Order: sequence, then C-alpha cells, then structure tokens
Amino acid sequence: MKRPAVFVDRDGTINEQMGYINHPSRFKILPGVPQAVRLLNERDFLVIVISNQSGVARGYFPVDLVHQVHDLMRQTLEESGARIDGVFFCPHYPTGTVPEYTLRCNCRKPRTGLVEQACRAFDIDMGNSFVVGDRYTEIELSRRLNLKGILVKTGYGLGEIEYVLPGRPAPDYIADDLLGAAEWITGRSVTGGGSTS
Repeated sequence: MKRPAVFVDRDGTINEQMGYINHPSRFKILPGVPQAVRLLNERDFLVIVISNQSGVARGYFPVDLVHQVHDLMRQTLEESGARIDGVFFCPHYPTGTVPEYTLRCNCRKPRTGLVEQACRAFDIDMGNSFVVGDRYTEIELSRRLNLKGILVKTGYGLGEIEYVLPGRPAPDYIADDLLGAAEWITGRSVTGGGSTS
C-alpha cells in the first residue's frame, strides 16, 4: 500500500545550521525533532530526508563524511524512538572543484531528482505528501511537485521569511520548527483543516 511521505530538509530543519557540517562533532539535533519524527512515524508517514550537500563537490569534505553524518542522525534519533525511513542527498555543484561531482544535475533542490529517487525506493502516496525545510528552496520544490510546502523558522527560516519570501508565493504553512510542522501535518491528515500563519 502507498504511504504518504514528509520530505524533510536536513541542515537547519533537523540539525543546527552551522554552515557546512564538515565533521560529525558539528552535527547537533534541534530540540523537538525526535518528537516530530516519532509523531510522523506514529501516523504512518514515511519520513524521508532530502539534502543538498554541495560541500562534496566543493572539496570541503569527502562523500563518506556525509554518510557518517547520516548514520549519526539515524542512530541519534533511533535512541529517542524516532525513525528516518530514507535519506537522499545531492553532492553536486556546477562550479565545484572535485571533477566527479562538478556537474549540473537533476537532484540539487529545488530540482526534483531527490524526490524522484525516493519514489523509486518507496511506494509513496504523492497526493498526500509534504515538503518541510528552512529555505524557500523547499517551497519551490513543493510547488514543482504539487505538494504542500512548509517553511520552518529554525536555521535560515527567519531570514528567508523576512528577506526572500516577500513577493513570492507563500508556503502552505509557516511553523516554528519541525515539531510544529509535524503537528500541522498530522492535524490536517485527521481533520483536513489547517491554515498558514
């Protein structure tokens, strides 16, 4: 059976925004994230992380480090009873310094390639899925896929709301953090209600 998914950005949404996470010690889960992921797990949403990691193409860290950080993310959340179902990331950048990752790809958000990869790996009910992140890029991605898009105030969120959002199509919802987004999503799935704030 198809299940709806919540496609969640990583840096600034799940963990503290510190620029490039170039060492596992810089990876810090934000408050409320384990509860948010557990809530989505309990309501039978797939929780799928989608992340641009251009630091690989730029030569800031090897691709193996990205996998280490994602293993740490999964392990840390699992210790709190929260499950990430899938992780997909883009290591590319058009003007990088590492030749094998220096290219124009279809997976760098807001392009749709990461979600397409997830759809090949999971049987996803796209009609009832969501995108959550701290950058307007996630809202652009949600519109390209005809999904509901939620902007969170963590990470770059407050700056995006103040300086990037004006004059552009609004997100479907603005949440304080991932927990607020999860509560809105699960509230909609039960009541069909909800509004932007």
